[in-house]
Amino acid sequence: MGTKSRYQVKVNHLVREEDLPQLSEGLRKDFEYFCNSIFVEDPYNCLGLDNHTLKGDLRGYCALEIDENGVSYRLVYRIYEKPAPKRVFILSFAEHDLAYEKAKDRK
Repeated sequence: MGTKSRYQVKVNHLVREEDLPQLSEGLRKDFEYFCNSIFVEDPYNCLGLDNHTLKGDLRGYCALEIDENGVSYRLVYRIYEKPAPKRVFILSFAEHDLAYEKAKDRK
């Protein structure tokens, strides 16, 4: 029986320094869950959570769709299969438009 390869998760330092302090405690807890579970196990399908691949300036990146109290947030990330080890790099986490703006500036 084969085991599915897991992904390492790396986070842009600005996500921790700038993005997370601006988010609610609930979203900060969600972020830790995303990093320690979803992205480690299933970054392509996010264990069934809403996500999509991006186009244009952020082609090759993905966005996890998060809604809190009617506000749309996006966590922008990229999946790297090669070179080993497999990894997920998180670029931004903020309200919808701002998350994409930050991601473009940080890539």
